[in-house]
Order: sequence, then C-alpha cells, then structure tokens
Amino acid sequence: MHTMAKSFSLLDKQTLWQTIIDVFLKLNPLHLVKNPVMFVVEIGCILTTLLFFQALFGHGEERTSFIMAVSIWLWFTLLFANFAEAMAEGRGKAQARSLKGARRDVMAKLLSEPNRDATASVVPGSQLKKDDLVLVVAGDTIPGDGEVTVGVASVDESAITGESAPVIRESGGDRSAVTGGTRVLSDWLIVRITANPGETFLDKMIAMVEGAKRQKTPNEIALDILLAGLTLIFLLATVTLVPFSIYSVRATGQGSPVTMTVIVALLICLIPTTIGGLLSAIGIAGMDRMIQANVIATSGKAVEAAGDVDVLLLDKTGTITLGNREATEFLPVEGTTAQQLADAAQLSSLADETPEGRSIVVLAKKEYGIRERDIKSLGARFIPFTAMSRMSGVNLDGREIRKGAADAIEAHVKARDGGFPEEAKSIVNGIAVQGGTPLVVVEGSQVLGVIRLSDVVKGGMRERFSELRRMGIRTVMITGDNPLTAAAVAAEAGVDDFLAQATPEMKLNLIRTYQAQGHLVAMTGDGTNDAPALAQADVAVAMNTGTQAAKEAGNLVDLDSNPTKLIEIVGIGKQLLMTRGTLTTFSISNDVAKYFAILPAAFSGIYPGLAALNIMALSTPQSAILSAVIFNALIIVALIPLALRGVRYRSLGAAAVLRQNLIIYGLGGLVVPFFGIKAIDMLLSFLNWT
Repeated sequence: MHTMAKSFSLLDKQTLWQTIIDVFLKLNPLHLVKNPVMFVVEIGCILTTLLFFQALFGHGEERTSFIMAVSIWLWFTLLFANFAEAMAEGRGKAQARSLKGARRDVMAKLLSEPNRDATASVVPGSQLKKDDLVLVVAGDTIPGDGEVTVGVASVDESAITGESAPVIRESGGDRSAVTGGTRVLSDWLIVRITANPGETFLDKMIAMVEGAKRQKTPNEIALDILLAGLTLIFLLATVTLVPFSIYSVRATGQGSPVTMTVIVALLICLIPTTIGGLLSAIGIAGMDRMIQANVIATSGKAVEAAGDVDVLLLDKTGTITLGNREATEFLPVEGTTAQQLADAAQLSSLADETPEGRSIVVLAKKEYGIRERDIKSLGARFIPFTAMSRMSGVNLDGREIRKGAADAIEAHVKARDGGFPEEAKSIVNGIAVQGGTPLVVVEGSQVLGVIRLSDVVKGGMRERFSELRRMGIRTVMITGDNPLTAAAVAAEAGVDDFLAQATPEMKLNLIRTYQAQGHLVAMTGDGTNDAPALAQADVAVAMNTGTQAAKEAGNLVDLDSNPTKLIEIVGIGKQLLMTRGTLTTFSISNDVAKYFAILPAAFSGIYPGLAALNIMALSTPQSAILSAVIFNALIIVALIPLALRGVRYRSLGAAAVLRQNLIIYGLGGLVVPFFGIKAIDMLLSFLNWT
C-alpha cells in the first residue's frame, strides 16, 4: 500500500479525539465568520439559547420546551457542520502525522568538492544548506532533497512512494532527483542539496496534506459569495416579517405576532445551511482523494482546475506506449530463411541488455524454439553498441554478425565490398511507414534480413481515450518521433491529435495556442526540457523521479511517477466539481419543502387561510417548525459520507451530467424533505413532544 494512500479511520482514538476537540474549537466566531452561512447559524443558536433562559425564568415568548428543542437542534446543526469539516481535516492531519514520524535527522557526509575522494566532514542533515555536496553510499539515508551530480545507484523510495521496488538514480538526464529520507541500496552518489532546512519536499508534502491549511479555490470563493448573498436576502426577508406580523395582528385583531424563536428557525431553514456546512469538507476531501492517489497538490487550485481540463497533452513513451520498443517480427530477404535470420539476430543480442535486445532473444525463443545457448562454450566476443557505429553484434567461429540501423549497416556492408539489397530497403521503408523501427541484420557482407521493432501501446489505452472523448476532453500525443511513426502510434492508441518531432518550444507554443482558444490544458513531464511547458499548462503533473526544475514548474507531483496518472487526476478533479455542484443543487432545492412547513405554521394564527398551504398536514405549528429544524440538522449528517467520499464520477458529457444532477439531486432535494419532515412530525406527535 502506498504510504500516502493509507486510509486513516476516525475510529482511530487519536484522530477521533482530535476531531471532537476541533468541532468545538471551530465554534470560535473568528473561524465561523469566514463561512457567512454557518456564522448566521451560530448567531441564531446564541439568540435562541438566550430566549430559552428568558423563558426558563418566566418571561418566554414560547413554551420553554419548544424554545429549548429549537435551540438544541440548531446547535446540533452547527456542530454537525463543524464535524464534517473537522473529519475531513482530521484525515489530512493523520497523514501529516505519519509523514512527520517518517522525517528524521540523519548524519551527512559533507564534501568540499564533487569528488568521492575529497575531504568529508560528518554533520547533521538538518544543518545542510542549498548547494552543499554530500556523499551517500550503500546503506545511507539521503539527508535532503537534491540532484545527483556524480554516480549511479539503486535507491529505495518506499518511505515516500510506498513502492517496494528500488529505482535507479544517476547524474544527468531526467532521473537525477533524489528525495530526503530515501535510502541508497547499492553503489554511491554525490548529491547537491537543492533545498534549505524546512523547505524540503517532505516538508512541502506535510504542509499540503494538512487540510486546515488548504486555501479556497476561485470557484469555491465564488460559491461562498453566492451563499452569502442568499443568506443576506433571506435575512432581510425574515427580519421584515416581524413588523409585518405585528401590523397584521393589529389590523386583523386576531392571533399574535411571530416570535423571535420562529423567525430564527425560519431563517436557519431557508438559508443554504446544507451546502454551507459541507462546502469546506467537500474541498478538503477532494485534496484528500488526490493524496490517496499518491499525488501532492502544491495548490488547491490545481485540483479544481483538473476538473475543468478539456485538453490533455500526453508523452508517447511510457505513457501511451510501454516505453521500450519490442521485436515483433523477423523479415528475411531472398536466400535467407526466417529461422536463419532469427538465429543470427539472437546471437548478436545475447549480451545486449537493452529492452530491445532482450525482446529479440525472447522472440527467437518463442517463434523458432532457439534456446539454451552457452555463451562461454561459443567463445563469443560481443561488440557493444556505440553512438558512433550505431551497431552491435558478435564475433564467433569466424562469423561476424551485426545488427543496427539501416544506414549504418549499409555503410558497413559497402565497406566490405558487399551490396545492400533493394528488397531490404523496401522492407526497411515499409516498417518505417507503418510506424515501426527497422533493425537490419548482416553476417559478414551478406544482409540476412530485418527485425521489426514496434512501439507497444499499453493495454486499454484506446478505451481510456474513448472515455476521455466522451467527457469532452481532447487528447494530444507528444513525441520526438518522425511524423510517420507518430501517426501510426496515434492511430493505434486512438488519440485525437499528435505533435511529432516535438521540441520544448513546440510544446510551449502548442499549449499557448490551445489556451488562446479558451481551453484548459493539462500535461505531464519529468525533464528539465519539460519545465517551460509545465509552467505554462493549467494543470502540470511533474514526476517525482524527474528533475528539480520539472517539480518546481508543476503544480502537482506524482509520487508514483506514473505518466498515465494524469487521466486519474482529471477524474478526481471532475469528481470534486461534481460533488460540490450536486450538493449545492440538493441544498437549494430542499429549501422549497421547508417553505411549506414553516411559513403556514408561522402565520396560520394571523391568516387562517394559510392553512391551505399545509400540504403535508403537519399536526401543529410548533411541530411543523421543529420538524423542519430537525430535518435541517439531520440532512447534513446524512450527506457527510457523500461529501467525503464524493459523488460517483462517470465519463459523461457536461450536458448529460447536468441533466442527471437536476433529476437526481434537484428533484431528490425537492421531494426528500417532504417525506422527511412529515416523518419527523409524525414521530413528534406520537411522542407528544410538541
């Protein structure tokens, strides 16, 4: 299980007690004033409590038991809302405590220069500063975040990612970043520290997972403003009911003015308390789901923006394809059998430890049963691949076998006064047009045939891209391959478009073009050359194994360094937006039923004709008001699990999602309160509590 993906249950004693404490700490008006809806609820709680004490001493405007019941349930409404937020934050804090427990100070070998034999002094890791050079050898814990400047080693990163398989870290390239707290398993590294104390990646992770420190996103702020506006409107409306009822009593000469207890109950039930109480919990839970996916968000905005993305840029290698080309076919030229070609190709690849070389050996075994070769008894001398020769091969028993790029083999053959058959050229061109990579095999000066290397598209990718298309998301494959190869892979994978022979400038310009057209763009990357595009993208997922530049440019960091995680991230972002939207729809629509419960009850004594609006046939005005207040509190409790878990996300278009939400949560929010309030009214009447 991933370290970051652990589930912290509130049944855990420490987490449970902290959550309960936080529920009451959140009653602080300075905290609640940030949530106008719940701040008004707290004012109502305080006011009804004061009215209860007034009634207790003989000067009540309503029966003491009625005022007490209304006050208690209003307090429950507030506490349940606080509980939802505290529960969401508690999960983040529990994860932060786990990370803090993993953080420990280690002794570091501080070097004076990037040389293993240089003078080293042992210092506490907490004293290391940015640009310090440290030596770590097998068994050592890496003392801080950094970049490998010298060496290559196997590193255990399970303390951060939860994955038990070690990874290779080496100087140069896109696999040079190391994280403090991970352990070197073999060999040695010289690491240049890239973060000062308190600024390490682990420190940032801890800060991100602590839900209390989550900043509100622009959409959430906009929704807060809407809810505050609705609250103000209902506040003004209910306040005017007091003088209106006094005037009506004097004008009609019957009934009594609406009491302050009823006015407060009416206000609390009419303002959007459901979504107001759950809004913060929804946002925190969204980040928590991202953390469970082993993704750290450096900004809450990134999580939300992921839900609005409509263009995905995906790297071909490692994302759409398996990352290494595999031998899929032996194509002999005239005069050579496929068996002979497979035999020579396997001999030339026995010492080739590249994935391509191993796949040639495996294909020869699988297709032609060629196996159990004893390299020592063969007396073979293997010729390693070099960038200059662009070939590799073997010399044995007077045979010289080579395999490599077509132009390199052609030059090799011509240097030996041999000829390069037109048939071989035709095969090479055919493979290239189909998006494969041709490797030509030659023995001496005789061309034997061609090995087809193919990009293997990951299983299920076409289905996933179809799913994204149904969501209204355009997928674009980015690759450094030539256009023919790129087109073949794009067609097989099912992406919407591709960018071939991509350079950092081309990636950046492509993102800007889409953004200028009004699109939100997401991309993933791990190298320094990806940093400009990552910085430009709206949602930028940097691989944890990538360079420091890539991680600093991104606003999401994937601890698993899984390029396909981008698709999952978009789903989590959309689930967050859907959850917020559906619960807002439910909250606003369920207020309608409360109108029919409280308004007739509040004014039936003044205007008996309003009794016709009592369509739920509630037993008494007091029972109607109390039933609505109780339902208002219990519905928050019922929706807490949904707010934390999130609405189930399915890949539908925006119109279909809107229609579904209006039917299920809009209509449901309209109907459920009628049944709920009536059931509570019947229970109160049965117990004779009103």
